[in-house]
Amino acid sequence: MRNRVLLVFIFLGFAFAKAQLQQSTESDSLMLRSIYDYNLTQSKSYDWLDHLSNQIGGRLSGSVQAQQAVDFTLDELKKVADTAWLQPVQVPKWTRGTPEYAYFQLADDTKVKVNICALGGSIATPETGLKAKVIEVQGLAELKELGESKIKGNIVFYNRPMEPTNIQTFEAYGGCVDQRYSGAAEAAKYGAVAVIVRSMNLRMDDLPHTGAMSYGDLSITDYIPAAAISTNDADKLHSALNKDSSLEFFFEQNCKNWGEVTSYNVIAQIKGSTYPDEVIVVGGHLDSWDLGDGSHDDGAGVVQSMQVLESFKSMNYKPKRTIRVVLFMNEENGLRGARAYARDMKDKDNHIVALESDAGGFSPRGFSFDASDAQMVQVNNWRQLFKPYLIHYLEKGGSGADVGPLKGNNTVLIGLRPDSQRYFDHHHAANDTFDAVNKRELELGAATMTSLLYLYDKYGVLVQKLD
Repeated sequence: MRNRVLLVFIFLGFAFAKAQLQQSTESDSLMLRSIYDYNLTQSKSYDWLDHLSNQIGGRLSGSVQAQQAVDFTLDELKKVADTAWLQPVQVPKWTRGTPEYAYFQLADDTKVKVNICALGGSIATPETGLKAKVIEVQGLAELKELGESKIKGNIVFYNRPMEPTNIQTFEAYGGCVDQRYSGAAEAAKYGAVAVIVRSMNLRMDDLPHTGAMSYGDLSITDYIPAAAISTNDADKLHSALNKDSSLEFFFEQNCKNWGEVTSYNVIAQIKGSTYPDEVIVVGGHLDSWDLGDGSHDDGAGVVQSMQVLESFKSMNYKPKRTIRVVLFMNEENGLRGARAYARDMKDKDNHIVALESDAGGFSPRGFSFDASDAQMVQVNNWRQLFKPYLIHYLEKGGSGADVGPLKGNNTVLIGLRPDSQRYFDHHHAANDTFDAVNKRELELGAATMTSLLYLYDKYGVLVQKLD
């Protein structure tokens, strides 16, 4: 009899738990529906992006435009947050100067003009430009094989393309970006006078793509100019070199490094009502390159992160945990903002989640998580909630450059993963502009981010002992 009663109680306990789970799932489903409805009808993200892109423009660290973006976003966040403030950050200042000019000259003296742009951080050429023969390589390994005897006195042309068979385009980017970042430093060691790097772009076009480069530990006297060449013109140069390996390349650029200046991270938050010491961070980077207006990289991530706070406030949702927006400065050429935030806040606050949007404003596909296997179990329990919104990619993997320094102490790091097939058509190029961003896709991304953070706010994260 006693065992029978015990079994009845166990059965009733399971039934009650199942009913509670079903009720909770229904409640969460309705909340996500409300979040998507709100973002697709009343979101401010597209208007904010319009201002950032068309009224301010490209926002290189240390520029007037970067400061204007700081002022604008701080003012807007004050309207939707409990508190908002600035965190000072020392950032490098680099300017492009007048537009670059380049051509290669054939044996019959024909000059073929090509499209180039200085890489961020590069030094200028001499005032009258620079002209030399060209040595084409497929990467740093081939450069080393050729050595000083073949490289000295020449321009090194790095022509390894992004791998087109990679469905994950960020993997294709990562597979060849070393030649852009370290190419000048390595070529200078063998006596090269300059480097030209094939643009990190899967599309064939006439747009050169800039990006950060480094001279590593070279003495400043050993620095050499570095520029990117468009994919179409990289192929033209390659073909011309196959016919005449003695052709010469000329280019002129007058960019300049100015040292460090003071800029700011922009921070705002809604304080949690139940667990205010548990902080959920969402953010993107406020700086951008200067060729376009930085709408995809990373104006989209900035306004989507701001929209998370705006959505919660306008929908009268009172978070249990503190929801904090951080708009990081200097992701593009130094990561100074992310490092400063982690240095000052990582040990001060209990960051349980940090979500970054820095992959463009295209249709969201899901998220990648830097999390433990146990923490991924929690994520997998939410798959059905996201299914109606075609969000299917909830996988363990990387997160984002700006939230990376917060790794540790059980913090779940997350990256929004939009469809990436067209992202590198615009990345760091002159066509990274407002007209390239689809309003609905941008809003879907903001809604997806808000929904995930709602779930983390409601349920918290699984905490386990670290080894």
